[in-house]
Amino acid sequence: MKIEIEELKKFIKEMPEKEAKSLLFHILLRFNLLKNTRYSEAEFINDMENIFKTVFKLSRERAEMNGEKNFQRIHILFGQSTSGCLKIVLRDMGLDKKEQVISFWDIFSIGPVWQLHEENGGQSRFQWMKKCMSKEYNDDYIDYIRNFEKATKLINAIPNGGRVTIWSSFSAHEQTGLRFVLYLLKKKNIDISIINTTEWYEKLFHVKGVKYTLLHSGEIPPEKLQLIYEQGDGEVITGHDREDLEKEWLALAESQETLRIWRNGRIQGVPENYFDELIVERAKKLLRKKKTNEFMKSARVIGEVLGHLEQYVGDSFLEYRLRKLIEAGVFESEGSLEAMRLYSVRLKM
Repeated sequence: MKIEIEELKKFIKEMPEKEAKSLLFHILLRFNLLKNTRYSEAEFINDMENIFKTVFKLSRERAEMNGEKNFQRIHILFGQSTSGCLKIVLRDMGLDKKEQVISFWDIFSIGPVWQLHEENGGQSRFQWMKKCMSKEYNDDYIDYIRNFEKATKLINAIPNGGRVTIWSSFSAHEQTGLRFVLYLLKKKNIDISIINTTEWYEKLFHVKGVKYTLLHSGEIPPEKLQLIYEQGDGEVITGHDREDLEKEWLALAESQETLRIWRNGRIQGVPENYFDELIVERAKKLLRKKKTNEFMKSARVIGEVLGHLEQYVGDSFLEYRLRKLIEAGVFESEGSLEAMRLYSVRLKM
């Protein structure tokens, strides 16, 4: 591995003390192995290269978080699918080196947001997710935490004078995320614009006689997202509007609700069992179609509910509520409740 001497000097100068001590320990440990064991010089050189590759990678990631890349524009989105589509758009337009994409993979319409801008609030949210998610989503839970921490660090590292565009639909998920991000940016002297994907989608792709409203931005395919990018430059948000939305976040961050919906142009907290009645209703509809109360795959019930839901909460939350209804004796189940694909349900008669 070739390392330029100036890059090495800069790297050593900026290395945090804890990392420097760890690096020194690993180097001295391998010197000791080389001197006192059968550990060979070739192994030593190979290990040194791997160690330096790792620490240089961490250094570059830290530099990116500290804003050393001068991106012309930073996009902030809510959802893995949405950010993935925008990255495709920027790559196809040759803008992926000039414009950065930061995304949260959380669904902000579900789970506690109490003091989420503080460390203890984040821990409270993660514990709720761990409790509610079935074992099928364990890997997702870990990824969510890592992504949340990374996205938060990147946002906190945005330098003054930057240009930020936040993408948000009319949904409790993205409107909650919007207010959270604006609060994180409250001390930044930056230009912030908002692209409302619901408004732009209806404006650009409205079909006469067909009523269609986005549940969230993740429903927009890359080719349509590109048209929104090209024509929807975003509405610049004023200082007064920023303050209002920051205050709205502080109100949300004091609430204890674990479920939020978008109603009459605002975020509204509702009881966690808000959709339970709909789950039962759709199960009864399926039952009438089948004309027999046989067990149905849980995924079939969840899919039926999703098809009639006017809010975005995700299938993992609905599956969590289905398991709660099983606990309450509304449904009975067969199979393992550890994963949605492993069990079936039917209404108790």
